[in-house]
Amino acid sequence: MSVSIVLASTSPFRRELLKKVVQNFTVAAPLVDETPEPNESPEQLVERLAVAKAKALAKEYPAHVLVGSDQVAVVDDVILGKPGSTEKAQQQLQAMRGKTVTFLTGLAVYNSAEDKLQAAVEPFYVTFRDITDAEIEAYVQREQPLNCAGSFKSEALGISLFSRLHGDDPNTLVGLPLIRLLAMLRNWGINPLLDENSEQSQ
Repeated sequence: MSVSIVLASTSPFRRELLKKVVQNFTVAAPLVDETPEPNESPEQLVERLAVAKAKALAKEYPAHVLVGSDQVAVVDDVILGKPGSTEKAQQQLQAMRGKTVTFLTGLAVYNSAEDKLQAAVEPFYVTFRDITDAEIEAYVQREQPLNCAGSFKSEALGISLFSRLHGDDPNTLVGLPLIRLLAMLRNWGINPLLDENSEQSQ
């Protein structure tokens, strides 16, 4: 089935993940306020924002399948979002050392032509080793993970901070659960594995 897929994200990491399984897609930036609502759980937050991001582009792409995603890290029942500064990144990593952190990734797939939606929340668990302040400072300085939930990039040197990873799909930790995404696409008759005519995304 030929379909036009739009990734509703500015994340270069999500774009690279999607390129692994979908050759032809468009990338567009959704304008969504990511402020949590009162008494909103982390699971509710990431699912709501993923849906909002996918639907935010429906008018621009009225006959497409739009993919939205959002992620937070949760430690000691506290949501850790994108740090935005070196100091905040170091504080987040200090709070996570020696603990298991839950990363929640919201995923939404929206068919704008038919107003059909699929949404889910995928967890992934990361146990941090007892990293030192010096290691934290060096890591943040080297990788500048200021736009990453939890202040690290697992696909790079961030792996040196962990003692254990646990979850259904390692791509979830980077920000886009590909196993669940592909299952959702197949639910609508879209199977990139069988699409031999798609062209590489530009």
